Amino acid sequence: MRVEPTCPRCSGPLQEPSVWSSDWHCAVHGAVLPKQPPKSPSPEGLATVARDAWVPLWLPWPLPMGWLVTGFGAVGDERTGSRACAVALSGPGLLHGPADMLLISEEPGIGFGAACAGLDGLDPGVVSDASAPHAKVEVRGHPVPLWAVDAAPDRAVYVGEAMGNWLWGVLWPAEAGVLMVEDLALIDLREPGMELDLPYGAFSPHLD
Repeated sequence: MRVEPTCPRCSGPLQEPSVWSSDWHCAVHGAVLPKQPPKSPSPEGLATVARDAWVPLWLPWPLPMGWLVTGFGAVGDERTGSRACAVALSGPGLLHGPADMLLISEEPGIGFGAACAGLDGLDPGVVSDASAPHAKVEVRGHPVPLWAVDAAPDRAVYVGEAMGNWLWGVLWPAEAGVLMVEDLALIDLREPGMELDLPYGAFSPHLD
């Protein structure tokens, strides 16, 4: 597991802020917010990420049968707060074999969700193109439409907008994308009263 902040777009090393600049710098992508080392799948890991999160920490609740929480990720620092957050999950796929999922909330222009999706840009761009959504999730009792995005061939990617931020669902392997049509209801783990007895599993490699 890495221990230093990295670029949210390429996971490359960063130059720390200095007396001349308050920004973190990537040699490839310039000034970026730092992707922090991933936090463990534990109540302590959740509390650490939730404390600084400016964006929702989305979790399907109830969890799909047999699924576990496998870590947390964040992009930002003490000065900015976390402007992108991820919750990692693992469990049985609906078709065959194990599956992994990242649910990511981020402000526009961060690039973390796009990087996890295997895309080159900062944001997904125009996703609906006036077409019907490919999936929906429920947030606070309201449906949030999601559209499938052409991404790296080993994963399925859905993206929409919730509470003014991008909402990404990235799933491995690609056939695990059928999980997103299962009428998932999402809760924000930052909300008061979210002291849930979450089932935790082994750390997800997709957060590194």
